[in-house]
Amino acid sequence: MNTQFKRGVVEMLVLKVVKDQPRSSYDVIDTLSKRIDVNENTVYPILRRLTKQGYFETKTQASLVGAPRKVYSITGIGEQKLDAFLEEWAEFLEEVLTILGGDNHE
Repeated sequence: MNTQFKRGVVEMLVLKVVKDQPRSSYDVIDTLSKRIDVNENTVYPILRRLTKQGYFETKTQASLVGAPRKVYSITGIGEQKLDAFLEEWAEFLEEVLTILGGDNHE
């Protein structure tokens, strides 16, 4: 799969899993890696960029083992970004399925 395309999809998925529940970076990676092939080298830069863009806010949470964890939660602007992503994704999938001749399309 094209790396840029995958990063865009992973960005949408990161927004979604953090919207579902505030998470540490480890939790984000663990949640996603159970379903898709993704690792920390992809996710950490996305988390940093989305935080810098104001889509996430972070707070430090004490950990029972090891150093405190940074926990990400989505902001209002992050929710708007996710909604836009989901709308674009649905339109994209519709067009791809139409081209491929999938069920219920043209």
